Amino acid sequence: MSVPDVPLSPPSDDRLTALARTGLGAEPDPAFDRFADLVRRVLNVPVALVSLVEADRQVFPGAGGLAESWQKSRETPLSHSFCQLVVTTAAPLVVEDARTDPRVTGNPAIVDLEVVAYAGMPLTDDTGQVLGSLCAIDSAPREWSSSDLAMLSDLAAACSDTLRLRIATQTARRRESRAGVAFGRSQLLLRASVSLANTSTLDDIVSVVRELVTGSLDPAYVGVSLRDGAGRVTLRSGQALPPTVAARWNRYPGSATTPTGLAIRHGVLVLLPDLEAVRAQAPDSVATFVEMGWQSAVSVPLLGAAGPIGALTLVWNEPYALDDIEQAVLAALAGYVAQALQRADYLSAQKNTAEVLQRALLSELPDGAPFELAARYEPAARGEHVGGDWYDAVRLEANHLALVVGDVTGHDMRAAALMGRLRSKMRLLMVDRHEPPAALLRRLDAANQALGDRIAATAVLAYLYPDPGADGHQLHWSNAGHPSPLLVTDGGLTVLTGRDPLLGVLRRTPRTSHTRHVPPGSTVLFYTDGLIETRADVWDDREQLLCDLLTGLATLPLPDLLDRLYRELAGDNHEDDVALLAVRTPC
Repeated sequence: MSVPDVPLSPPSDDRLTALARTGLGAEPDPAFDRFADLVRRVLNVPVALVSLVEADRQVFPGAGGLAESWQKSRETPLSHSFCQLVVTTAAPLVVEDARTDPRVTGNPAIVDLEVVAYAGMPLTDDTGQVLGSLCAIDSAPREWSSSDLAMLSDLAAACSDTLRLRIATQTARRRESRAGVAFGRSQLLLRASVSLANTSTLDDIVSVVRELVTGSLDPAYVGVSLRDGAGRVTLRSGQALPPTVAARWNRYPGSATTPTGLAIRHGVLVLLPDLEAVRAQAPDSVATFVEMGWQSAVSVPLLGAAGPIGALTLVWNEPYALDDIEQAVLAALAGYVAQALQRADYLSAQKNTAEVLQRALLSELPDGAPFELAARYEPAARGEHVGGDWYDAVRLEANHLALVVGDVTGHDMRAAALMGRLRSKMRLLMVDRHEPPAALLRRLDAANQALGDRIAATAVLAYLYPDPGADGHQLHWSNAGHPSPLLVTDGGLTVLTGRDPLLGVLRRTPRTSHTRHVPPGSTVLFYTDGLIETRADVWDDREQLLCDLLTGLATLPLPDLLDRLYRELAGDNHEDDVALLAVRTPC
């Protein structure tokens, strides 16, 4: 291994003693495996490790994504260790391309473990000694963003809290009188690491924390409060309080002398073991304590990158003095809660941004008169909340509409971006080229190939215009691998079959146009597969259910019709985007 500018010093006895006190080695540990999984998910990396550096090897009590042999052995020799640089320098190690970085070039892990990009944050004990690192690893060069490193640093802080608790627990286990209590508290944190990792909203987090401490610390009330942008304290667990009490503390100045206000303002754990301590340190809250029958409390700051973001507060109906282990447990639990809150905030911001982008890519429907037009788009309930589904409608002449619904392969921001490019090209061709729909789809495919845009997508392009030979209108369409449109008339429902290969797969794909007379007062529905596709059900059965529902609801106004179809078939837990477009001809 080549490390020209960072001399490696031998491990100190104190550090090795601290390592031994963790009780961790080259065996998997559920709590630290959970940290590795969190890093992989949040930073979107193939491999993440909780790595501890011993005298002659590094071990991985937490690991995810390693090749099978390394995942099984959970250790490497120090010759393969990037982590030892974090330990030696007591500082983060950020490597964008290990093959060219002089600090690690030549390290066998580059080839053996495919470590190309690396970001590692120190893991410390309660004396500040670095025991190892929490690291994210990519098999390709990567420019780590500041948000990536901030999130990894926050996760490393929570992981360090768990290490410290392990050390405290191992020490306590050697004291027979406290062994059972210590183990119970460590199990609480193990459950916390798992349960809080599966939360995505603030309400979920508050509910999980209340369940975790009930039956263990047995508080009378568990409160979560956050600091807003103006420095005020906002109560986020008021549903567990009488309405008058919750309203009193819904939002109040950060300068108030309450347990929560003190913890947020000073960033330290606030211990109030009896009512006298409450009167002395938190006089603004005394009246509420007396009203509720509370006699003691503890408030722990929820720490973010820029300081406290809120506080976790527990109160009891009797005097309660927390011992050292209980304080360590609450500090570690607060770390998990803070991480969960920041992740929930990040996911909420990501969801909002993604949905704004997706909806910005969708066109507003034109004035369809004399036709009735309606559309609906709903993002997936999980994942990145955006994808490649879209709908479009363009008025070509007074009584001539072009209608499109499509789905670009993929369920992420890239799919949304590709959808925007494909939709824009199709709109230009519809306006510029008065050609049959099959010819226009062939031209779209050819344009994509000529421009190097191999965008795989399904789509239906349809024209609706007056039928010169009969009362009513004519639908002229071509289908590129998309679910078949549905036509509802007074005579019943018809599936408009006829499907060619999807776009972006084959060169010079032959395509077919189809025509169908549409009587006055008929409804045509176009939709994407997210409406009916599930992992558990047969496609044909779901398609038949859609047909039955549409037949029974066909007389509803189109917006109500689409709302009912979406609610009955997709609901709030659908796994894919859903796009719906409906048109009704005049009577």
